[in-house]
Amino acid sequence: MLQLAFLVGFFLATYAVTGLLRNASKSLRGRITLAVFFVLSGISHFLITEKMAQMLPPSVPMRMEIIYATGVLEILGGIGLLLPKIRRIAAWALAAFLIGVLPANIYSAFAHVDFGGHASGPVYLLLRIPFQIFLIAWTYYFGIKLTDTHSQHTMVPA
Repeated sequence: MLQLAFLVGFFLATYAVTGLLRNASKSLRGRITLAVFFVLSGISHFLITEKMAQMLPPSVPMRMEIIYATGVLEILGGIGLLLPKIRRIAAWALAAFLIGVLPANIYSAFAHVDFGGHASGPVYLLLRIPFQIFLIAWTYYFGIKLTDTHSQHTMVPA
């Protein structure tokens, strides 16, 4: 519960701080918040790789490599949210990524992996799944649905 409160608080605080940016659109503020989150999360894949690899079933080959690759994808996706020409693609990719990693979160909760709340077992899913949905919704809303009025690049409306 504390982890969920921290992450939601992080999102809201970052969103509030980006509101201090002069002429920052709502879309840009939300995307900056997501970018910070995904870049930091991606970096963590390189700092605590072995712990993250435990979130994958032992039958999955190349677990460490998968953790490194997903870290790179999170970092690139976070950066992509800030680039007007690819922000929508990055947002769709990150939403798909969040859906794609959900099975690892479910496995680690049922396997009682001692990482990020997973040691609590299935109870952790009561918190993790709603947070995944929150992240997907935030990514969709700020990265896809809102039109960044400060961008000169034409985007197909969602």
